[in-house]
Amino acid sequence: MTEQTTSGRVNQKLRTHRAIVAAAAELSRTGREVTMPEIAKAALVSEATAYRYFPDLASLLKEAIAGQLPTPAEALKSVEGSEDPVERVAAAAEFLLRHVLARQGVVRAMIAATVAHPGPAARPGLRFGLIEDALAPLAATHDPDSPALTQLHRSLAVVVSAEALFTLIDLAGLDPEDAIASAVSTAATLTRAFVQENPGRRKRKK
Repeated sequence: MTEQTTSGRVNQKLRTHRAIVAAAAELSRTGREVTMPEIAKAALVSEATAYRYFPDLASLLKEAIAGQLPTPAEALKSVEGSEDPVERVAAAAEFLLRHVLARQGVVRAMIAATVAHPGPAARPGLRFGLIEDALAPLAATHDPDSPALTQLHRSLAVVVSAEALFTLIDLAGLDPEDAIASAVSTAATLTRAFVQENPGRRKRKK
């Protein structure tokens, strides 16, 4: 086998890999159901070929959507000047849930694909960064390792989530807008209760 032939095959594999990832990324933006057969069809390859490059749907989708996830700072741009954790958490919840709703096909696929094979890195953890950034003002007034603040983080991780949104839509039968409003309200209520029950230290005036 010549060096040119080897190089050609390597380049072809790279093009195929990129085509599969690009197809998955494009399909994920539509909000429609995302499956390996649909991705393979869009990439103009067979399903068997897609599985040769990616062992499962979750690993493909994780790579495909990596560049689509905003940073916490970008997500909370509307409240970047606010020091009110309640306002910031409400904004974070609203952003995340609308992001999920717009891409619910890929999010549902990721949840389904990782239920049987859970792991800390199995799915993007966008919610955790958003919650951390939203609660940043509390860092100056509260012990970051306090049990109460730790519990607030955990509680918000349950509420500000795709799972919570889909539960309200699929099982409670809420309209998507009502589901988002309900989850945002709950997140704000949890944060407000923490602030009222844990006044913390006063900020020093500059």
